This record gives sequence, structure tokens and C-alpha cells, in this order.
Amino acid sequence: MTKHDAPEEASDRGREGRIDRLVKDFEAKVTSHLNENYANTTKWSDKFADKIAQFGGSWRFINVFFGILIFWIVFNSLSLTKVIHFDESPFILLNLVLSFLAGFQAPIIMMSQNRQSARDKHESIIDYAINYKAEKEIHTIQKHLAHLEQRFAEVELLAFKSEMRAELAEIKQLLLERK
Repeated sequence: MTKHDAPEEASDRGREGRIDRLVKDFEAKVTSHLNENYANTTKWSDKFADKIAQFGGSWRFINVFFGILIFWIVFNSLSLTKVIHFDESPFILLNLVLSFLAGFQAPIIMMSQNRQSARDKHESIIDYAINYKAEKEIHTIQKHLAHLEQRFAEVELLAFKSEMRAELAEIKQLLLERK
């Protein structure tokens, strides 16, 4: 590692940091735009369905529902609470509640998944457009670099030729002086 490598590495890290910040800023803008679009175009019933689906597909729901099921079964099975049992074994009312829940929860979750799928498709179109533009810019930069390399080679060749001419002129001069 030479003295000159450290500033170049710091410069590269600075550029990478700048690029990372630009990418994060752009992602934040796209996400903000998508969220704003969602807020403006989605009906309240769809937002409500999304909230239900979000809760229904979470560990919190599983834990709460498991607790309710355990409480229901234990409460309706204990002999201490026999007087106030509302659903004794084989728990027909519990089956009805579970069927009702499944019957309504499944379509609500599917509606939410369809909206999320449409949003994901929109995001993928944006990603494709960004990638396509970046690919075109990279191609343009590569062409420009190839052109610069060619010009640099031509300049080096011209400099080499002029150096050779100067040296040949010196040699010719020395030969003429010896005669």
C-alpha cells in the first residue's frame, strides 16, 4: 500500500456512502409515493380488510386465539362452572364460531393479498424501469470510457512519435557533426 492508496480508498468509500445514501433516499421516495397512492386510492373497507388480514396473519392473533380456545374449553369443562356452561362438550358452539371465523377471515385475507399483489406488481414495474435506466447509463458510461481509452492511446502514440522524432533528430545532428 502506498501513500496515494489511502486517499483513493477514502474517496471510494465516500462515493460508496454517497451512492448508498442516494439509493436509500430514492427507495424512501418510491415507498412514500406508493404509500401515498395506497392512502388516496384505497377505500376504507379495503383498509379495514388489510388491518384484519394483518392481525389475522400474525403471531399475536395465534397467541390470542389459542388463549381464547383454551379458556373456552377449560371454562366449559370444569365442574366448578357447570352452572354457567354455555357450550358443553363436544363444543358445538365453538365449532360454529370457528367455522364462522374461517368463513369470513379467508376471503378478507385473500382480498388483502390481491391488493398486496397489485402493489408488488407496481413496485416491480418501477424496479424494472430503474434497472433499465441504470443499464442504459452504464452502457453509455462504458462507451465513453472506451472512447477515452482510445483517445488516450492515440495521445500516447503521438507523444511517443514526437519523442522518437526528437531523438532521431538529435542522432542525425550528432552524426552530421562527426562528419
